[in-house]
Amino acid sequence: MAQTQPAPDTTRRSERSRRAIYDAALALVAEVGYPKTTIEGIASRAGVGKQTIYRWWPSKADVLLEAFLDLADQAARAAGQQPYAIPDTGDLAADLKTVLRATVDELRDPAFEAPSRALAAEGLVNEELGRRFVAKLLEPQLQLYVDRLRAAQDTGDVRADVDPRIALELFVSPLAQRWLQHTGPISHDYTDTLVDYALNGLAPR
Repeated sequence: MAQTQPAPDTTRRSERSRRAIYDAALALVAEVGYPKTTIEGIASRAGVGKQTIYRWWPSKADVLLEAFLDLADQAARAAGQQPYAIPDTGDLAADLKTVLRATVDELRDPAFEAPSRALAAEGLVNEELGRRFVAKLLEPQLQLYVDRLRAAQDTGDVRADVDPRIALELFVSPLAQRWLQHTGPISHDYTDTLVDYALNGLAPR
C-alpha cells in the first residue's frame, strides 16, 4: 500500500519567495537606483514569476518599502529591541546619544545605506513615493523621539512649553542633512555633540 505523501507546505514556500523578493528588491535598488528597478527585474533576480509579486504588491514602491521595513525589523529583532522604543533610563542625554549612535551605525551599514539613499533620493522627485516613505518609514521613528521628549517634560528635564516635534529636529535633521548631502562626516562624536547642543537650549530656565 502506497504511503500518502504530506501536502507541500505552501506557507513555507511563500515565505521563501517573499524573502527572496525582499532581497532582490533591495539589491537592485542599491545597484541601479529606483527608476531602473522594475518588477520584472525583481522577479528575475528572486527566481519567481511576475504574477507572484503582483499577487502581494501593487507596485515596486510597495515592494521596496515593505522590504526596507522588514530589513529594519530584522535588525531590531537581532538587537533584542522588539518592540522598539527609545530607552528611558532617566538620563535624557544618554538615551538620545544611545539611539543616535545606533542610527549612525545603521546609516553607515551598506545593507541599509544603499537602498535608503535610493529611496530617499527618489522621494525628493517622486511626490507619491516621498509621502509614503515619510509616512511608513520616517514618521514612526520620529514619533519615538516625541514620546521620549514628552516623558522628559513629565519629569521636568525639558521645558513644558517646548514642542517635542520641533525639538527633535535639533538633532535628527542635522544628521540627516549630513548623511544625505555629504556635507560632513557622521560619527558618534558628532551626534553626541548635537544632543549636547540641543539639550542646552531645552533645559529648564
